[in-house]
Amino acid sequence: MKSKSHFTVPAIRYEGPGSANPLAFRHYDPAEVVEGRTLKEHLRFSIAYWHSFRGVGADPFGPGTIVRPWESGQDPVTVAKVRMDAAFEFFQKIQAPFWCFHDRDIAPEGRTLAESNRNLDRIVAHAKALQKATGVKLLWGTANLFSNPRYMCGAATNPDAHVFAYAAAQVKKALEVTLELGGQNYVFWGGREGYETLLNTDLKREQDHLARFLHLAVDYAKAIGFKGQFLIEPKPKEPTKHQYDFDVASGIAFLRTYGLEKHFKFNIETNHATLAGHSFQHEIEVAAAAGMLGSIDANAGDQLLGWDTDQFNTDVRELTLAMLSILKAGGLGTGGFNFDAKLRRPSIDPEDLFHAHIGGMDAYALAFKLARRILAEGTLEEFVRARYASFDAGFGRDIEQGRATFQSLEKLVLTKLGEPKPRSGKQEYLENLLMSSLHG
Repeated sequence: MKSKSHFTVPAIRYEGPGSANPLAFRHYDPAEVVEGRTLKEHLRFSIAYWHSFRGVGADPFGPGTIVRPWESGQDPVTVAKVRMDAAFEFFQKIQAPFWCFHDRDIAPEGRTLAESNRNLDRIVAHAKALQKATGVKLLWGTANLFSNPRYMCGAATNPDAHVFAYAAAQVKKALEVTLELGGQNYVFWGGREGYETLLNTDLKREQDHLARFLHLAVDYAKAIGFKGQFLIEPKPKEPTKHQYDFDVASGIAFLRTYGLEKHFKFNIETNHATLAGHSFQHEIEVAAAAGMLGSIDANAGDQLLGWDTDQFNTDVRELTLAMLSILKAGGLGTGGFNFDAKLRRPSIDPEDLFHAHIGGMDAYALAFKLARRILAEGTLEEFVRARYASFDAGFGRDIEQGRATFQSLEKLVLTKLGEPKPRSGKQEYLENLLMSSLHG
């Protein structure tokens, strides 16, 4: 499929760590083979359509600053098609194998749901042709259930059953188009599934309704043959004061309470972890421990600001720690690393879009390589194994296998064990080891 070029930037190539070219990869070589798979296959990078091709640089204090030439035109569907042409040109030039979208990102919302669906059908047909022509695949789709004023009090948790029904119809269509485009996952982000004040909120009823909504989605996915992974994306607040999917731990509790745990995993966003008062690695570990690690929204927050800034993450230390946990968990399965990150307000040139993604992709690729080297050396893992070695045999193993009782343990302490001897956790030593791996 041949169309006009929207970017003067050439395709981004790997030139190695010694390259001084700002429009080249220094660490991410998509074709590099690691244990029989290319880096492209290991990392499964994805571009977030909403930030990269719908973001305009607006913030609460001013309108957008980013103006793209492909945004001009009278017919919104025609503009949406040209925008998508530009997006797929970018996907190819940055060598991203996947993309992600909300339904209202790619197609204009109409005056009625029927009109919105017709618009979406036209754009999905265009996207399907572009995917076939370029080989770029859909990592996941989702529905925007938070922007329109009808969702000001939530979608699945809205006190008005009419809004619940509308949201259900919108997700039904989003699931259909995700299936049509071969999406490998489907994400639920409860942007307004929460409350502003408990004075007007029946919290239990809202959570019951949210669970019912998710069960309906599971049922419909089965009905249409969608076999992709359902993902929950936790966030503690913003835009609501309190959101029901606060973090991974509360999400696990919710899913298990309502019998949904077999159907969902987690799409973990770095900046959302920060807002919840956790580290990125913590959220990954909690999900992995439950066997529910699904995918990653690759971004970062600003430590000096208290809101979701969605910046491109180039913190190699943070990413290496995250990669250690991801690799130990066996990877992300059908998930990937989706750049849910946006350009800063003054970054208005099309070239800035390339610089941002190059930096993010290089940082994740370097972190992946460093984490693999650390795991291969085995020092950190051996330390952890040794620290818990007392549970590998004797009464420690009895504790883990359910054979010990309070009575038997009391007898051991009184007759044989006596007072425990404190052992150092050696945190500083381990941090020094990590630093040596990062900079050695």
